[in-house]
Amino acid sequence: QNEKELQDVVKQQEEKILQLIDKSGEVTRLKGEISQLKRSLQRAETEAKVLWEEMRGQEPKLDTTYVQERVLLRQEVDKLRLLLLEKEDENVLLSDKY
Repeated sequence: QNEKELQDVVKQQEEKILQLIDKSGEVTRLKGEISQLKRSLQRAETEAKVLWEEMRGQEPKLDTTYVQERVLLRQEVDKLRLLLLEKEDENVLLSDKY
């Protein structure tokens, strides 16, 4: 009977471990989605910021090539900033892990 109880406890623990693994995978997937959404939001905010700056001080006729260039440059800066933050996060995770 003790052996049967131990087997039941082991089986329950294995099920709990599998549930935790599933939840861990889901959390990782959701974190990836959040990252993508943050990048999209950052991109949209960047475009809006550049366009607002250009519209604020310009005459009615606007050089769209110049504005597009500014948007692309700002996006590149934001992309580099995000990469830096991601690397810093990875370093924190690795240092916490070890």
